[in-house]
Amino acid sequence: MSAPIEPMVDLTMARQTALDIAREWDVTLGPPFEFANVSYVAPAGLDAVLKVSWEGDDESLHEADALELWNGDGAVRLLQRSGRAILEERAVPGNDVSALDDAEATGIAVAIADRLWRPARSPFRSVLPAMSGWLDEAERRGAAVAPLARELFQSISREGEWLVHGDLHHHNILRAERGYIAIDPKPYIADREYDVASFLWNPFGNDMANREQTERRIEAFVDAGLDEYRIRAWAVIRGAYLRPDPQYVEPLRALVV
Repeated sequence: MSAPIEPMVDLTMARQTALDIAREWDVTLGPPFEFANVSYVAPAGLDAVLKVSWEGDDESLHEADALELWNGDGAVRLLQRSGRAILEERAVPGNDVSALDDAEATGIAVAIADRLWRPARSPFRSVLPAMSGWLDEAERRGAAVAPLARELFQSISREGEWLVHGDLHHHNILRAERGYIAIDPKPYIADREYDVASFLWNPFGNDMANREQTERRIEAFVDAGLDEYRIRAWAVIRGAYLRPDPQYVEPLRALVV
């Protein structure tokens, strides 16, 4: 998931925008997808999806820009855009990688990430200013690993050069007719290692108690050319605000001790 764990939000405005855009683009919307909590997402016919992000979702500000840059290479293909509304390819059959063997799911994630990561600049933003704010909030809320996360952030933070997905995990990698593709990016400019954290604590229900599994996943990304220490550090940093629950404290700390 992405920053901080997402509350239920009022999608009234996003829904109205979706309905208005659907009429303008002459597409017929089906019922919205059940698990879209911070955007209004609905099928638009058989082959497309219309998505309108909640107006308060700053992380997805440049989602359409990222999809446009990727042009279907590793990600869902952008079909049309207008402000925060995007019409995108629908992944069919659309099942995610959470039901696959862990080694297979990890291999797919590594391959997808390697296609998405690329040097980029404007209009994408560095994640560093946002990260400082997210860590401030984690400290205000008393997150147990926040002090360690702050220390690690100060030691590894540097201006990144890579466009990253930002929310790369099992439920955002779907099977389509043309292969597995990523959806729902929250793009920033950052280290590539920034992207690994959310994969480590997914799929839903994974509390990182299986240390061997976590280590195997890290090893797979290291084998793809990433820096092991930075993977571990970013997982603690992002975990401070994304996984503040007590069961994650020791698994996160164990990554760097």
